[in-house]
Amino acid sequence: MLCVRLIRGQKCSGLCIGCGKILRASIATKGKLMSESSGEPTGTFLSADKLRIGIFVNLDLPWFKHSFALNSFKIRTEDQLRELRALKLAQYRYDPDRSDPLVVAQVLAATVVAPLANTPALQESEVQLPNETDPAMQAKRERMVALVKRREQVANVERAFTKATPVMKNLSRNLIAKPKETLEDMVALVGQMTDAFLDNPEATLHLMGDKAGGEEVYYHSLNVTILAMMLAKDMGMDVAAARDLGIGAMVHDVGLMDIPDRVLRKSPEEYNNAERHLRQQHVEYGTNIGVKLGLKPGALAVVAQHHELADGSGYPRALTAEKMTVAARLVSLVNYYDNLCNPVDIKRAMTPHQALSFMFAQRRSKFDVKALQLMIRSLGVYPPGSVVQLTNDVLGMVTSINPKKPLRPWVMIYDPSVPKEEAIMIDLEKETELNITKSISPALLPPKVAAYLNPRKRVTYFFDGESSDTSGNSKGSK
Repeated sequence: MLCVRLIRGQKCSGLCIGCGKILRASIATKGKLMSESSGEPTGTFLSADKLRIGIFVNLDLPWFKHSFALNSFKIRTEDQLRELRALKLAQYRYDPDRSDPLVVAQVLAATVVAPLANTPALQESEVQLPNETDPAMQAKRERMVALVKRREQVANVERAFTKATPVMKNLSRNLIAKPKETLEDMVALVGQMTDAFLDNPEATLHLMGDKAGGEEVYYHSLNVTILAMMLAKDMGMDVAAARDLGIGAMVHDVGLMDIPDRVLRKSPEEYNNAERHLRQQHVEYGTNIGVKLGLKPGALAVVAQHHELADGSGYPRALTAEKMTVAARLVSLVNYYDNLCNPVDIKRAMTPHQALSFMFAQRRSKFDVKALQLMIRSLGVYPPGSVVQLTNDVLGMVTSINPKKPLRPWVMIYDPSVPKEEAIMIDLEKETELNITKSISPALLPPKVAAYLNPRKRVTYFFDGESSDTSGNSKGSK
């Protein structure tokens, strides 16, 4: 007798009469639970003839010794079944919880076989590998080459990020004491961004890892500058206006240096009226500093208007969209977004996906409509930093976007059989059979998955001034 819950496609507790006997007995007699003390893989196993579409398999082989994009996946096609059986493994580890429940129940209930415990597992040298001329293996080799190039590309971006962060640190340390030198550094960095975003349409964003900066990085000003420059490109802004926008974005919060630390360290949600008014004064303080520094009018307007909102609900002057500069509207938008992702009280942080969804669904009237649409299109529905689940039930984290196809980003995959230092990264533009099904809050991740993916408390971006074409060849900025 089969469990009613399983027949309906629901997960069973294993306590009911119908499937409790089938599942518990079948796992004991038809699968093999290998001892953790033996050092061998643990789990539940099936022989090749028991594999079915709907079974989630875990291949206990090095990633390069099979033709599949991932080591763990749900079987979805007959071709995958054929390729799995062609490996001629003595047994295939699978995950009942991530497999289709009804398929598992049908497979285990179909036949009674001897336990696999008496069947020795094949050594790696005995595994029947696909022929090297097989198209699937050729595609796998191309994936491996692309992955190596990708790691090199990410390393280059992280090195550039490491060089850029001292500029942001110098803003608060040296802008007043050494304004000339600091402004020159800022202009150079903004120039680099302008060249990347305006001259090279393939420039994209990467999520920065902890090793690239850590908590001391002045990530907010850098994030706002980079995101605003990205939008400036999409808005068709000319080079001179984009440079002014970049300078204004870098110093938009410079007035905070005149606000007491006791206020800055407090979450805005906990301010009393006096504290809220005092913090809002940073806009006026920053504008005055900008005048003394000799900022151009375009940059000054960004500093003065970065907390104004299109519907007139912002501060300090309650300007509406038509009274704000285009650059200020862009910076106001990305400043709001980054504050949602990186608030003072990190427990209130939204994921990038949540922040974009919230802004579009509940705060749309507060922003330049065109700019908001461009930001969603540019960042994708799942911006860098989003933890996602794929159609094969595998978990991963979006590490960078695809400027041409925002719904097909690069994703770092959680696979416990691969060291996290060597984590598999896949390009969803190439892996056409995979799609993102949903975003997942990092707080809901199991500890092992969270430790592997390491979704950062702080979301920090940097840009890639170069791109790779479909063959993996690098194309420099113009």
